[in-house]
Amino acid sequence: MFAVAPGFAAWGMMTGVAMVKSGMSIFEAILMTVLVYAGSAQLAAIPLLVAGAPAWVILATAFCVNLRFVVFSAHLRAYLMHLPRWQRMLTGFLTTDLSYVLFVRRFPIPSDEPGQRLAQQAYLAGNCGLCWGNWVGSSLVGIALANFIPSAWGLGFAGILALLGISFSLVTTRLRIIAALVAGVAAVAAFALPLKLNILVAIAAAVVICLMLERAGLGMAARMPAAVPQDKP
Repeated sequence: MFAVAPGFAAWGMMTGVAMVKSGMSIFEAILMTVLVYAGSAQLAAIPLLVAGAPAWVILATAFCVNLRFVVFSAHLRAYLMHLPRWQRMLTGFLTTDLSYVLFVRRFPIPSDEPGQRLAQQAYLAGNCGLCWGNWVGSSLVGIALANFIPSAWGLGFAGILALLGISFSLVTTRLRIIAALVAGVAAVAAFALPLKLNILVAIAAAVVICLMLERAGLGMAARMPAAVPQDKP
């Protein structure tokens, strides 16, 4: 987790600055950081809040941006179903893209052995804890220094780089490559739409195209060769 912590911190700091620059109060920005804890959803919602978009547009955008966590939770079900509900809910809230990716690389197959289950739970908890501390801490720094950090520092670009790093780490099949390309093209093509609706268009286009390919038997889900050796359980 420490290898990706600097990019994650830059993203969190940029989000904290963006919330304050958008006109949110310090209290509102802190509350959003702690309670929402979803950088991409926060960054998608902030310009909509500033533009006075209807609540349904803001909620729909945040919902679509975070749909990937439905897939994450479905995959993690086999790892976590032995835990009490409150622990599963807490783990779901604290799980991020990075902690999920690192976890499934370290433990590609769930285990029924108690010792291995405990090791998996500890590894995920450690990653989630570091992610949460890093995100909240860097966001609070951004909130505190928002009025002193010039836009010329390029924190927005650093946040984009962090998002790209996360996205590339998730592109492990040919179908996911197609989804990324379709979403990117659709987002650019629909950029002129108001209220950032091009985000919804991009997500919908990628989902529809990939579902059509899967139903046609063209899922192409074969794993791509790993660039580096993966850790073993």
